[in-house]
Amino acid sequence: MITVLFHGKVYVRTPHVRRIFWKRKMMVQLRVQIYEIQEPEEAEALLDLGVHCIGSVLVSAEDWKIPAIRKVIDCVKRRSGQSSLIPLFSEQDQIFRAIDWYQPDVIHLCENLTITQGDILGDLIRLQEAVKKNYPNLKIMRSIPIGETGKANRVPTLDLARRFEPVSDLFLTDTLIVSQGGTDKEQPVHGFVGITGQTCDWGMARKLVEQSRLPVILAGGLSPGNVFEAAVTTLPAGVDSCTQTNQVDQTGKPIRFKKDLEKVKTFVKEALRAEMTMLKKQDTLKK
Repeated sequence: MITVLFHGKVYVRTPHVRRIFWKRKMMVQLRVQIYEIQEPEEAEALLDLGVHCIGSVLVSAEDWKIPAIRKVIDCVKRRSGQSSLIPLFSEQDQIFRAIDWYQPDVIHLCENLTITQGDILGDLIRLQEAVKKNYPNLKIMRSIPIGETGKANRVPTLDLARRFEPVSDLFLTDTLIVSQGGTDKEQPVHGFVGITGQTCDWGMARKLVEQSRLPVILAGGLSPGNVFEAAVTTLPAGVDSCTQTNQVDQTGKPIRFKKDLEKVKTFVKEALRAEMTMLKKQDTLKK
């Protein structure tokens, strides 16, 4: 086991988890994660730019076996990066089947935890317990919803994090659209959170970082233009981008599954600048 001091907190990690963070000789290490990467050539290009975690997504349980995504994961492992896989389904047998076939480093679960039908929280906690039992070396990243800027009080973010902390290894913030009441129909993908392109409330994200005993990855509308401010404001363990580093069409609408390499390059550069700033602040506090 490895004990790591990060932002004044002690995290205990296995050697497997150590790859989550940059291998740099400094206390502050900011992980850079990019979604949704579905082709190995794009994964190679992002790794060349300094991205550390490559995320892919399975958009349906019916079409779950995609050879290109397995090649992405193999490529990331070969390059000593870290792979993360989102299944947009929640049935245990189907998730186990996907884990067995793809063998990612991280399984990323991002269901909308604010849905009130049935015992969704209990069901998902039991699912994560089963994943931990059957795949002890696999890390679980759980998306924790946060309302849009100024609307954090409409989502029980901190309570949800407390419930899922015992069965998770990482948290990832993501924006829950609550402008019309927070119904699931408002989310881009029914039943899940993410790919809104809108920022979450950074004040609540900072509270989550301070409360959590787990590393928190900041996501939700992060772009090359705001990732520096977001990171130094919330002090997360890492930063994640999807929609705001995509290519756009002639109307300016992001093109899903197509990354803009210049945007990613700038995003990585700004994340590194934030890391340096966070390190300087930490050194100042020590004096």
